[in-house]
Amino acid sequence: MSESIRKHKAEAPQSLRFGVFTVSTSRYKLQEEGEQVRDVSGDLIESLLKNAGHVLSFRKIIADDKSMIEKGILQVLDSPVLEAAILCGGTGIAPSDITIETVLPYLEKILPGFGEIFRHLSFSQIGSAAILSRAVAGVAKGKAFFCIPGSPDAAKLCLERLILPEAGHVVKHARE
Repeated sequence: MSESIRKHKAEAPQSLRFGVFTVSTSRYKLQEEGEQVRDVSGDLIESLLKNAGHVLSFRKIIADDKSMIEKGILQVLDSPVLEAAILCGGTGIAPSDITIETVLPYLEKILPGFGEIFRHLSFSQIGSAAILSRAVAGVAKGKAFFCIPGSPDAAKLCLERLILPEAGHVVKHARE
């Protein structure tokens, strides 16, 4: 790691306040029907964030629905305390996967390296199916947004290898 990156990371916030959205129509419908919902990726994300010293301000299950995703994005952008958001799910290529298309117009800057490196790391685990991933990260209003695949393995990879090591660094520069 270069000296300038080491310095930037040292100056970056070590603990961020996150909002987490699991984007899943099937889980959302079950939740609305009063059913017990199992959200393995959401549980994993919550655990990894807390173990790394971050604060989980909220966690919600929402449908693959443009207005619900937009409402979530605006909740984060309008919050005076939230610093980062993770949207887990809805990043594939099925017609119902609209997380990326909904989030992108709100981002002021996109971090192409996030998706590129995620797919590279993912390739070593799942092979050529990694090309189906559309993981994206970016910033808006000094906040970091991470759109990640919904599978637990993908969520774990994103958090451990990319989000947790760099989220504070991303927010530091987004606030400048």
